Amino acid sequence: MKANIHPDYHEINIIMTDGTEFKTRSCMGQPGETLRLDIDPKSHPAWTGVQRVMDTGGQVAKFNKKFASIGLRKK
Repeated sequence: MKANIHPDYHEINIIMTDGTEFKTRSCMGQPGETLRLDIDPKSHPAWTGVQRVMDTGGQVAKFNKKFASIGLRKK
């Protein structure tokens, strides 16, 4: 390895959304710093399988109204 071109690789603390903590190695910040996660595999819908529809300003309702007739056969 070339000297003085690589970032410092050190141990940091990670705090998950449920409060659990673990140590890992990273280039982030300074040695011993803490990283608090807003989203992690225990809370993110992609991993938990629990989806929430957040209707901001009626966008979901507007979409449903606009495309409600698609797929219906007319005789």
